[in-house]
Amino acid sequence: MKIEKKFWKNKKILITGHTGFKGGWLSVILNLLGSKVSGFALNPQGKNNFFNCTKIKKIFKYDFRHDITDINFLKKSIKKIKPKIIFHLAAQSSVLVSYRDPVGTIKTNTIGTINLLEAARSNKSIKCMIIVTTDKVYQNLEKKIRFKENSPLGGQDIYSASKASCEILTESYLKSFYSLKGTKCNIATVRSGNCIGGGDWTKDRIVKDCAEAFLENKNLFIRIPNASRPWQHVMEPLFGYLKLAEKLYYDNKRKYIGSWNFGPNIKNNLKVLEVAKYGRKILKSKSKILKTKQIFYESRHLSLDSSKAFKFLKWRTILNAKQALKLSFEWHKYYNNKSLRYKIVNFTINQIKNYKKKLIIVNF
Repeated sequence: MKIEKKFWKNKKILITGHTGFKGGWLSVILNLLGSKVSGFALNPQGKNNFFNCTKIKKIFKYDFRHDITDINFLKKSIKKIKPKIIFHLAAQSSVLVSYRDPVGTIKTNTIGTINLLEAARSNKSIKCMIIVTTDKVYQNLEKKIRFKENSPLGGQDIYSASKASCEILTESYLKSFYSLKGTKCNIATVRSGNCIGGGDWTKDRIVKDCAEAFLENKNLFIRIPNASRPWQHVMEPLFGYLKLAEKLYYDNKRKYIGSWNFGPNIKNNLKVLEVAKYGRKILKSKSKILKTKQIFYESRHLSLDSSKAFKFLKWRTILNAKQALKLSFEWHKYYNNKSLRYKIVNFTINQIKNYKKKLIIVNF
């Protein structure tokens, strides 16, 4: 897969959710590519978070901190930024949090997406927009099938249902408004597997839980040890999103609009217990791994068919699951060393640069 650095140089980009884990990594990557990056999000969550720990605030031209459910403020912000490309990542991204705060999850994920779609259609500067949902948008009957983009949507938990709603609403907006003559903004939704990487301190994330337990030699408690997931490093789908945005930008025939899967090969599926044992090995811990009670429903098997992305974008995952996990655990190990912590952004950049060596970056 080729990434065109010349394309991204000086491009005005808006990232919603730039203070989050995935949005933070995307911001650093785009900054390295020479883009003029702006962000719209709430303040970063928790004591530890990727945004504050890496001190990346200085890379943003505009850094708006506001609730995306406020459409008037969102419209004013977009008008000021004048972005050519928008990556929409602002969301409540935890399944378990969605059980505790269903209304807040639905408001942020669905109303926030509607507001962005509405704001963008009245702004002539925007050439394309990528809306990030999740691999959990599919109706999962636990039959161990690989979901394609045209598989039925569903969602047995509030988070999954809210993201499936975003998919339906986006398709509706595409057909109702963005297909009209004269409309220049092309839109795609992207669904990726379980993204891991350094700096994701979201509650109930397995890599975060492993790092916190094993680095302190404490016991680790896991809910569903035999649940299987398509683990991939956060950089993998993000570079896929970049390639899709390049295609969408000049897509006069609208061949690239619609939904796209960005998941790893099924061989990258590992059980939660396997992830925990590998993390304990990497971090050289003697901690015990214990099972705790599962309270809410969480899918046990999940896998994506990403043949569409490979066929049209030449995208595929480069790292296997253990390589992705190793990068993630090494990031947290580095950050845990207080004498090195202040250089964690350089460590992050080096991980990105080493990954990019495996890609074809034109004029990089």
